[in-house]
Amino acid sequence: MAMQIVASMFWRRIDLPGHDACRLERHGNGWQLDGAAVFRNEDGRPVRLDYRVHCDNAWHAQWGRVRGWVGSAAIDFAIARGANGEWSLNDHVVPGLAHCTDLDLGFTPATNLVQLRRLNLKAGESAEAPAAWLDLGDDSLAPLVQRYERRADTDYWYQAPRFDYAAMLVVTPDGFVSHYPDLWTAES
Repeated sequence: MAMQIVASMFWRRIDLPGHDACRLERHGNGWQLDGAAVFRNEDGRPVRLDYRVHCDNAWHAQWGRVRGWVGSAAIDFAIARGANGEWSLNDHVVPGLAHCTDLDLGFTPATNLVQLRRLNLKAGESAEAPAAWLDLGDDSLAPLVQRYERRADTDYWYQAPRFDYAAMLVVTPDGFVSHYPDLWTAES
């Protein structure tokens, strides 16, 4: 299977010390994000996470992998979405997520690209993007309600009520979020 690098991004975390590097790859008839995040979490512990998210040609998440560590705890998550829409975490089905199309890795801004590419909104359009969200706090997958409204070529009004978060995301032509207010910003 041929792999082609389409785009890459390097972010600096704003609220805590950290960085994230990711690239978007074309894999045969699908897409893949491949990245690594290093940062200090809210508890002050150092974190290093390698991640990969694979999508079909229409940007539907198929599987994800997260490996690394948080402080002294090893992290190794295999996430998959079955043909019936059910999500599993390390081969255990997680109920209540079948309505979620996207996989959101909460520790990186990279996975917003998949949602934005799948939605393919025109200026003035908006859409819900329910995601299976990886919660590193309790090693679980949970539903995350999200809403995107495209306001201009590079601007999306984003809302995630679970976190009481709403902000204008600035996006590159490739679909990577370059400015995620209060959380991440791209470095050139």
